[in-house]
Amino acid sequence: MSKHPEWATKYKEKNTELRCIKGRYYLYKITHKWDKETKKSKKITLGQIGVITENEGLIPTGMKRKGRIPEGESVYKEGTSPPLESNFLDDFSKLSDPRSQRNQLYSVDEILFVTLCAVICGAEGWGDIEDFGKSKLEYLRQYLDYSNGVPSDDTVRRFYRHIDPKEFEQLFRHWISGIAKNAGAQVIAIDGKSSRHSFDGDETKMIHVVSAFATDARIVLGQEKVSEKSNEITAIPKMLEWLDIRGHIVTIDAMGCQYAIANRIKAKEGDYIFSLKGNQGTLAEDVKVYFEDNQLTKEIKSAIDYDKGHGRIETRECWVVTDVEWINKAHPKWASINSIIKIRSIREMGTKKTEEIRYYISSLEDKPEKVIANIRSHWAIENSLHWVLDMSFNQDYSRIRKENAPYAMAIINHVAINLIQLAKPKKQSIKRMRKICGWDSSTLDNVIQQKIS
Repeated sequence: MSKHPEWATKYKEKNTELRCIKGRYYLYKITHKWDKETKKSKKITLGQIGVITENEGLIPTGMKRKGRIPEGESVYKEGTSPPLESNFLDDFSKLSDPRSQRNQLYSVDEILFVTLCAVICGAEGWGDIEDFGKSKLEYLRQYLDYSNGVPSDDTVRRFYRHIDPKEFEQLFRHWISGIAKNAGAQVIAIDGKSSRHSFDGDETKMIHVVSAFATDARIVLGQEKVSEKSNEITAIPKMLEWLDIRGHIVTIDAMGCQYAIANRIKAKEGDYIFSLKGNQGTLAEDVKVYFEDNQLTKEIKSAIDYDKGHGRIETRECWVVTDVEWINKAHPKWASINSIIKIRSIREMGTKKTEEIRYYISSLEDKPEKVIANIRSHWAIENSLHWVLDMSFNQDYSRIRKENAPYAMAIINHVAINLIQLAKPKKQSIKRMRKICGWDSSTLDNVIQQKIS
């Protein structure tokens, strides 16, 4: 009776030998040669054929998986990371193929995978993706077949121009689902960003995307493209339809300070902090006048927060008022307001000193110390997402601009940021991590193998 399981022995053929090493099964090519001295046949190992796993069968040496992705199984190398509940290709390879049958030299997953790896390693355009694929073909073939080599820049360009952007966005949401809770997201910042060179002849048609960002985990939870004839006010409610905000705090800049948005957040069992400006009738002015009345505010305690770095010192003082029945009566559509907030920021850089006062409204009744921390968290979407997209991904200068391609690549960039953020050491920058991925295949392996949920 064989000492090896049937799923392993079925690959054994003539002149091969099955060996179990530390619980893993390997298949070797062997031959026999007559030894004149011992007058016996001597076994000679010619080389390893591959590793055998119960789920994937025989994986040839040098490959990390065999063939196309089986339904419901992962693309990634067994045993190299915790079991992936959701990885990039498992979800995105379900994308409908917009190409005709005669033009399918490369599978959807081959195009997606080379694009993702290239972007992680610093690619900014179609030519970069092709160049990366040619230089890393041996690496790519460890994951997928690439029997026709790598797709050209024209093939990649045409593919992304014609994919269904709504389907692509839905696949992103499925891929990232659950991350807010699992990452311990307390504050979800929502804000928009334009890709300033994504227009094609008409600057008014540059792509504008509203993103939801888990500020603690530094993870993009999703995005909504703003239609050409609209603005963030219409995109944010669409985002709130699918975004899981239960138990979280949603922070939005003044553009999204709308009572309908506030009511929707509360209906989904979330809370909000909105920046307040003059786009809500007299609401902003009423809050400002209240805080300027020393008699009304002299008993209010404040919290002070200090920030030092890059040659500057910033001092922020926060006041919170929870006695807001007068606001609810004066502005009945804003019945969800439970507190009004004032923050005074003083920035000192050398001999230069500037002061700024900002006002907020919130459905919370927290102490100033917690409020100022939550408001600071909102700024992470600017510093850890928009700034990274501009400075590390050079998004503002991307000339990807035709049809659906700009939005598709915006989503790919968000996928790359999320994976890098999950993989990188705490003090490592995104930009530096991308360089290391380009230099070191094991680091790239670690990034693309990140567990999402």
